[in-house]
Amino acid sequence: MASLDDLVRKQKAGASFVISAQMLRLKPHEFDPMAQRWLDDGGPGFNVVGVPHRTVVDGEFLISRVTVIRTTAPL
Repeated sequence: MASLDDLVRKQKAGASFVISAQMLRLKPHEFDPMAQRWLDDGGPGFNVVGVPHRTVVDGEFLISRVTVIRTTAPL
């Protein structure tokens, strides 16, 4: 299982990449609250860009994938 820090560290500053629930081996209902925080505050070493991809689980739209851009901020 890839950790979030490992995924971010592999990217160069300014690179755009995707982080998904599946990559982190999380269910959408576990990933959604994390992604919501990233939308508001940015993530560890990245900022969310664009519109998050949502999936429907039990009639509820949950974030399952986000496109992010690597910053120079420390992890």
